Amino acid sequence: MARNDFRFHVTKRVRYAEIDAQAVVFNSRYLEYFDIGITEYWRAAGVHDRWPHHASPEFHVARAEVDYKAPILLDEEIDICVRASRVGRSSMSYLFELHGKGREDLRAGGLLVNVHVGEARGAPAPVPDEFVSLFEAFEGCGLRA
Repeated sequence: MARNDFRFHVTKRVRYAEIDAQAVVFNSRYLEYFDIGITEYWRAAGVHDRWPHHASPEFHVARAEVDYKAPILLDEEIDICVRASRVGRSSMSYLFELHGKGREDLRAGGLLVNVHVGEARGAPAPVPDEFVSLFEAFEGCGLRA
């Protein structure tokens, strides 16, 4: 995707604790970056305003993919780009891209599929319409599959 296909991004600086012996971001950290991105994306879309105190609908990660393209280095600032891409009956899919701050230089891309559950240990449940509406309004398009 082109970077301008993402309406949202958050900037983050790479810290020493996130790198390996070659001063490159360690592979597992990319999923942490996606988690930072999705947390801020939810905030920007209004989830935390609508459901304060983290009482929003409960989702579990069902699938996580990372495609590594180019290294991210110590002390570098990166933009974590996020967008909701699809809503199924009980799942929501998000696309991610990591770029150098303010640049069109794809370092990694990824996909997360989250499944809505009725309670923390519950079975999959339909994604609430009100929740989907927040993301459709934020993205300016329909997301239902």
